[in-house]
Amino acid sequence: MDDAQAPRTIASRVPLYILSLALADLLLIVTTVPFTSIIYTLDSWPWGSLLCTSSEFIKDVSIGVSVFTLVALSGDRFFAIVDPLRKFHAHGGGRRATRMTIATAVLIWLLAIAFAIPAIIGSHIKTVIVNKDVSFYFCYPFPDEWGPQYARGMVLGKFLVYYAVPLFIIGIFYALIARHLIHSAKHVPGEMQGTVRQIKARRKVAITVLAFVVIFGICFLPSHLFMLWFYYNPNFNEDYNGFWHVLRIVGFCLSFANSCANPVALYCVSGAFRKHFNRYLLCDGSSSSRRRHGDNMAPRDTSLTSTMSRRYTSKRMQSLRM
Repeated sequence: MDDAQAPRTIASRVPLYILSLALADLLLIVTTVPFTSIIYTLDSWPWGSLLCTSSEFIKDVSIGVSVFTLVALSGDRFFAIVDPLRKFHAHGGGRRATRMTIATAVLIWLLAIAFAIPAIIGSHIKTVIVNKDVSFYFCYPFPDEWGPQYARGMVLGKFLVYYAVPLFIIGIFYALIARHLIHSAKHVPGEMQGTVRQIKARRKVAITVLAFVVIFGICFLPSHLFMLWFYYNPNFNEDYNGFWHVLRIVGFCLSFANSCANPVALYCVSGAFRKHFNRYLLCDGSSSSRRRHGDNMAPRDTSLTSTMSRRYTSKRMQSLRM
């Protein structure tokens, strides 16, 4: 692989993962946020059992796709930067890498759906009777007949599967990436400009993925902390105060805001995304740039075509005369 093709090969698979991440975020915003946010404005769940089950299921699927895609992106950056499997990246063509990325994205969605199946089975409308005249109804993912241990196990399992273990794996990947980049920067000769460009391109893509990971970790930490405290504290009714109430609302809002923060982070850290965003959505200089490029390219293309045509005609006439 030559130096000119290296940066394009490095980032060729990243847009597919980002597309999968964007689909999961859009699915969550459209199908879950409008229904789940109603619990802070109404006393009871008004949407029925079907939307209760579907909203909990889609929420778990979206979170699973997001976190598993971030792990896949970090692993992809690790293999692209450290590159212990050089034959996979340098040989076999881009089609093989694209097929592998598509298969990984499909596997991520299937894995997220499998982990979200308990939400379909257990989600229901729970009734809390205050007195003979007042009752509340809300969507609850843990059936009472399965006991409190099931709820605690699911809360701990979601914390491990959707947060702690993925962030630990991502941390290992990025520690190895940082060590490799530092080592490469110290041992690159000054005249190898192509290698320097490769390292810079890889570093930019790694920073983009790292921004997604940091935002995900910040947005979901308060929600997981509250859920662990609420289900593992036997005196949560007595200990519930203003701090935990604020943490609950902040965690709820941040967990859904994560789906809106990824495009903002991509705009801040990716120059290519920012350029195309300004061009196509903000109409920033698109027509003028096309006009400028068109005016500059037309004479060169015409002259080149006419020159080639004259050369071909003169050679053909000489051969006919001979």
